[in-house]
Amino acid sequence: MPTSTSSQPVKLYFENSAGSLLEHPGGYVVVQYKAGKRRFEELQAFLTKAKELLQQRGWHKLLGDQREMAAYTEQERAWITENWLNKPAWSDQPYYGAILLSHDVFARLSMNLIINEARESGLVYRLFEEEAAAVAWLLQQP
Repeated sequence: MPTSTSSQPVKLYFENSAGSLLEHPGGYVVVQYKAGKRRFEELQAFLTKAKELLQQRGWHKLLGDQREMAAYTEQERAWITENWLNKPAWSDQPYYGAILLSHDVFARLSMNLIINEARESGLVYRLFEEEAAAVAWLLQQP
């Protein structure tokens, strides 16, 4: 789990069977997926809460921790593409996502499909193997 680099702790915002959403004192949301299968409705709620948290805090950065995540289903990929990647930007400023890739090769492939399906999204993603590199990149973004 990503740790705080300040004296403030990382705070749990929401959790369900899909994963945990954490408020990081560095000004970004940690979207931490759980291992195993998930229900489509749980993923929808999880990612909708992530978007709400970003908007409530006025943040434009997220760390997507997919290291334990199972591959997205076709239904999940379509929903993510439509509701996260192919929507007009949520604000005038782009959103930045540092994604820690899953250990599961099929999950990596499903993430690549989502990125390839993305059009003009207002979301800027970079993929990482190491958490330290992901956090460093994220903190460099405006």
